[in-house]
Amino acid sequence: MSVRILLLSLLFCACVAHADETVFDTHVHLHDAEASLRAYEADVAAANIKLAGFAGMWFGGPNQALAGDPSAIRKADDAHIALAHRHPEMLPVATVHPYDGQAALDEIARVAARGVKVLKLHPHTQKFDAADPRVLALVRKAGELGMVVLFDNANILPGDSERLFNLALQAPKTKFIFAHIGGMNFRFWNMLALARTADRFFFDNIYFDISATVVLAADSPIEAEFVWTLRNVGIDHVLLGSDYPQLTLGKTLDALHRLGLSDEEQAKIRVDNARKLFGR
Repeated sequence: MSVRILLLSLLFCACVAHADETVFDTHVHLHDAEASLRAYEADVAAANIKLAGFAGMWFGGPNQALAGDPSAIRKADDAHIALAHRHPEMLPVATVHPYDGQAALDEIARVAARGVKVLKLHPHTQKFDAADPRVLALVRKAGELGMVVLFDNANILPGDSERLFNLALQAPKTKFIFAHIGGMNFRFWNMLALARTADRFFFDNIYFDISATVVLAADSPIEAEFVWTLRNVGIDHVLLGSDYPQLTLGKTLDALHRLGLSDEEQAKIRVDNARKLFGR
């Protein structure tokens, strides 16, 4: 068999494997709205992945949601909600800036009333301190409204994971997703295995998406420790995300396959946990 035929055979096998699996992508950036959405779904289709849905956000990359202009954030949130109405496979993700105070609290109440279930906050790009009291007030309000709060947790800022853990402890009625599971500081989150043993200390309100980090960890010297971490935080609390367009869903799914998790564990991460968390 020639090298070319062998490579084509391996590619075909990968596509068949994707076709048998349903995936919910919890981390998709739609920088150019409709155009980005169509490009994303075309990429997923080319990888032969059966998409159960995806959580899409308008901010990130060239689109920033900085403090001081809540009307611009509100306008972008509305455009994104309208996009989701045209594409029911999309779970719209809204944002606010915590330092906008009452305007931010009003905005999350407004988008929640319009059916938005996920609020995304990014301390690094939005330039705020996760330990600021205004952030705590905001995430508590989101929890009261039944919203899940998705935080960047790539650990770009010093103390990122520690601040977010403390925030989750102070807002036990709010469910959080910490994206990228701490980046290369994913080891920190093994402490959840111990936190669960402390009476009335931790209320199990933390979930993780493993976007980007899973691609780096697969087939690496840290792979075994990464898998150990996923099991320590609880497979039921782990979600799959691509971080598109930086990384594709196909590449992310391939990395998940290479971790050596059981079929049941992979199914939970690919789609089951997201369906339960988002009620889809």
